[in-house]
Amino acid sequence: MKKINLNDGTPIYCIKETEAIVLDEHIKGYMDFDFELKNSDIIIDVGANIGVFGVRLSKVLKNVQIHAFEPIPQIYEVLKKNSEISLNNNFNTYRMGLSHKKEHLDFTYYPNSPALSTAQPEIWENDEDNFVSAVEGSISNVPKNIWWAKLIPPFFAPLIARYLKANQKKVKSKVITLSDFIEETQIKKINLLKIDCEGHEVNVLKGIKDDHWPLIKIIIMEVNDVKNNFEISKTILLKHGFTNIQTEKEKGFEKTTLINIYATRKT
Repeated sequence: MKKINLNDGTPIYCIKETEAIVLDEHIKGYMDFDFELKNSDIIIDVGANIGVFGVRLSKVLKNVQIHAFEPIPQIYEVLKKNSEISLNNNFNTYRMGLSHKKEHLDFTYYPNSPALSTAQPEIWENDEDNFVSAVEGSISNVPKNIWWAKLIPPFFAPLIARYLKANQKKVKSKVITLSDFIEETQIKKINLLKIDCEGHEVNVLKGIKDDHWPLIKIIIMEVNDVKNNFEISKTILLKHGFTNIQTEKEKGFEKTTLINIYATRKT
């Protein structure tokens, strides 16, 4: 674990410095969607990773209530540290994931690229071209202070992809459903549900009971569109009243199966 400063000087703990900076750019993409939050609002962050989203929100809204879930122990320790330095006493962290049922799952942790860690490693293993395209997108879309990455020749991308997936480790972590959490904590509203869990997003949606959907106002999620995940996610959202759905392919990731969804209810 190391402490660095993001582009605007915001301090943050991370495992890999370049990955933290790229994650910050990814989070800025979420922030570009048109939504407003207040200090009293409640945010659920599924797949919080090291907590960049929570750190950014806490900087603007000092007392916003955040519930951040991260199942990988090595990443969770960094998330917890970042929740502490955010100075937001309502930044809560949980070493577990969310899914469609309560159980323990095997996760694959990638030490060379922690953000890729997932309960469904086949999304990276079975489609090498998609993974290489994601690497190429990351390189082409790096922030200015990692300018040197743009000098990497495109034919290096497969080698980098291989390195990022090297030395992977299996870890077992608890998962619960979002409805389990709602019932245990007696939460009465969720102003924003953010989901970014590397191919497991459909199961998160399936873990929400019908009577809990009305509590959720806004959803921002990244979908890895394998096994028709995008259409399945869209169908679930429409069924539960999220009729305003915007989609976006991040710059540099047009050739990948990664799609951002921003969904709200019709007002």
